[in-house]
Amino acid sequence: MAKYLMLKYYRGGRPAVNSVPMHQLTPEEWSAHVLYMQDMAARLIASGELVSSEGLSMEGSWVRFDGEGRPPVVDGPFAETKDLIAGWMLVEVHSYERALDLASELSAAPWASGSPLGEWLELREVMSAPPVDLG
Repeated sequence: MAKYLMLKYYRGGRPAVNSVPMHQLTPEEWSAHVLYMQDMAARLIASGELVSSEGLSMEGSWVRFDGEGRPPVVDGPFAETKDLIAGWMLVEVHSYERALDLASELSAAPWASGSPLGEWLELREVMSAPPVDLG
C-alpha cells in the first residue's frame, strides 16, 4: 500500500477545462461541487482508502523560527502556497493506477452549468523512506 496526495489548486496550476471563476458560480453549482467531493470522500472512507481530506481557506501566513522568542510572521509580495493550494485528498491505495483513477474522478467534480470541472490535480506519492540516490 502506498499513500498519494491529490492536491487541488485555486490558481497557479494548469487551467481547467471548465474555467469559470469560482466567484461566478451560483450557490447551486457550488453546492453540487462540494457534495460531489463529500460523496467521493464518503465512498473512500467506506473502502478504507481515505486517509485525510481538507479544503483550505485563501487566508494564511508564512512563519519561521528565528532563534529564541516568538517566530516572526512574514507575508510578502510573492506567490504563496496559501494563494495556490485549495485543498487535498490523501489516499492509501494498492497501486499507482488506482491513485490515477481517483485523481481523475476528483477532477470530474461538477462546476459551472453542472459540467465537469476537468481541473488538473497534482498527484504525489508520500515518501515512506528517504530516496536512495540523494545526489
